[in-house]
Amino acid sequence: MRAKLDLNTVRVFVTVVDQGSFAGAARKLELPASNISRHVAQLEASLGARLLERSTRQLRMTEAGRLLHQRASPMLDTLELTAAELSRQQSELRGPLKLCLPSEVGPRLLGTVVAEFASLHPHIDISCDTSLSGVDALRGDIDLAIVIHRGQLDDSSLILRPLARLPSVVVAAPQLVAQYGLPTSTRQLKDLPCITTLSALKGQPWQFEDGHGGLCKLAVKSRYRVNSGEMAGAAALQGLGFAILAETACQAALADGRLLRVPLELRPAPLDLLAAYTSRHYVSAKIRALLDLMQQRLAATGSLLQGLQPE
Repeated sequence: MRAKLDLNTVRVFVTVVDQGSFAGAARKLELPASNISRHVAQLEASLGARLLERSTRQLRMTEAGRLLHQRASPMLDTLELTAAELSRQQSELRGPLKLCLPSEVGPRLLGTVVAEFASLHPHIDISCDTSLSGVDALRGDIDLAIVIHRGQLDDSSLILRPLARLPSVVVAAPQLVAQYGLPTSTRQLKDLPCITTLSALKGQPWQFEDGHGGLCKLAVKSRYRVNSGEMAGAAALQGLGFAILAETACQAALADGRLLRVPLELRPAPLDLLAAYTSRHYVSAKIRALLDLMQQRLAATGSLLQGLQPE
């Protein structure tokens, strides 16, 4: 049967040899001397071979011990160098960084920020894809995905960092209201024509804040589905259906009467711009620095998030 080596016991053995004594290894590794002796004994037992000849005056390697030290010492050095390099990569702003931005608003909203980040950090190699795949992009080799979402994103495997939030409103054109009336209850929307998304928000039910910190969902009917907030707004203006839009995206149309605010008892869940990645514990300095810059620039520019995806 092949012996199974415990890397920690091998490291202790190599340190004993390099320091010339068990006491020296204990000081180097900051361990009790009894632990050092136990590790070496465990290693000898697992190998079925004596590695060290001990006496009160000296410590001498056996032939087996010499072979193990000769092979293990450079391997441990390589592992330590690799660990140091990986740690440095995590803390330094260098190396590859793969991003995915939402195709409709990503370039307009964050293109300048990503370009500024690239200019500030010339040792980072940035690859930026624009698509509507959202968090699905993280199933590939993407490090960071910026996604647009309304309500709760149910994926416990992801770490989400909010970048911006937009209050939203349900709207309708006067001609649509003339035909169907002005609903005052969210439940009435179930039987009315609505404008929903084709894939970005996956046609999921509309979500409303329940007033107690939670959300309630409502499945609505739709014959008009889009992946563009601007197209949803245009369709709403034509009277094709009721729509949830970011309030900043339809302020002008609400002000001049081309769209009417639907006075429901519940508010639509706000539209969120989120950063999504897969591991909190190993988030690189590159990702942290980029997200910090994005939040700073979004906060400084105010309501740039117009025309985001409808629900």
